[in-house]
Amino acid sequence: MRPTVLWLFVAVAYVVFFAWYTGPHDPLTPEEIDDYMQSFAERGRDPERLTAMRGFLEEDDGGDFIIVNAIELYDEPVLTGAVEPGESSEEVLERYMAYMWPALLSRACHPVVAGDARVTVESWGVEGGESFTAAGLMRYRSRRDMMEIATNPAFFDAHQYKVAAMSKTVAFAIEPRLNLGDPRWLVGLLLFSLGALLHLAFARR
Repeated sequence: MRPTVLWLFVAVAYVVFFAWYTGPHDPLTPEEIDDYMQSFAERGRDPERLTAMRGFLEEDDGGDFIIVNAIELYDEPVLTGAVEPGESSEEVLERYMAYMWPALLSRACHPVVAGDARVTVESWGVEGGESFTAAGLMRYRSRRDMMEIATNPAFFDAHQYKVAAMSKTVAFAIEPRLNLGDPRWLVGLLLFSLGALLHLAFARR
């Protein structure tokens, strides 16, 4: 393989990945926001939360963001028509994530870090902030991606499992100023390294 062809392939592969991972970067239109809010309102969401969500959508710049999420699971899940006796909260939550994982990953949304909670080092000014089961950071490619996931009818069917499994949750969005683990850097480095190794291998023939 000629070096020119090799590095052209590497460049094209990275551009394709970068374009998919970054997304169109177009802010939500007022019409889109109205449609999303109507979808939530039709399902009886709390008016205060709807107001906060509209403000979040109206501030859209088209870029990615991260949801910081801390959760506490019930010792035993709330029994509803969809939850079977004997299921653990972890098992019920997995039924919620069975919808979420494909919806997230197909839109370049993914965990940044996740883990089980241990000792509470500091908690003040937060009612019930002394105990959580787990916490994580979830990267979303855009507000549009988040809304497409959250307004899908399949999400509302799956959301009941989240409610049945979690006794409390705190989630808020941040716009990252620094992310040393951004896959756009890591994939670029990986492709460059792979290209360099192949270049050397072909050159020795």
